[in-house]
Amino acid sequence: MSIYVGNLSYEVTQDALSTVFAEYGSVKRVQLPTDRETGRLRGFAFVEMGSEAEETAAIEALDGAEWMGRDLKVNKAKPKEDRGSFGGGNRGGGGGGGGYNSSRNRY
Repeated sequence: MSIYVGNLSYEVTQDALSTVFAEYGSVKRVQLPTDRETGRLRGFAFVEMGSEAEETAAIEALDGAEWMGRDLKVNKAKPKEDRGSFGGGNRGGGGGGGGYNSSRNRY
């Protein structure tokens, strides 16, 4: 299981985040997702710790705590949902045909 850490500063580093969580146990992994297009941090992270007890201690201590000028949102990460294919392909709608005002009578 991993921990979701939200409302992070965009200046945060993996080392800094790891140091904060290490106060509550062994940190196995820190993930800082970045935006695909800009490469900029997205303002949240996932932290994996050595045990469930360590995760619980970190969540209880850090949720709502201020760090780097921001109030952290810390809780158990939810499993990634299968989003499927963004709403499906066929949107319905009538056939095309004509252009601007093609149905208007002409004399």
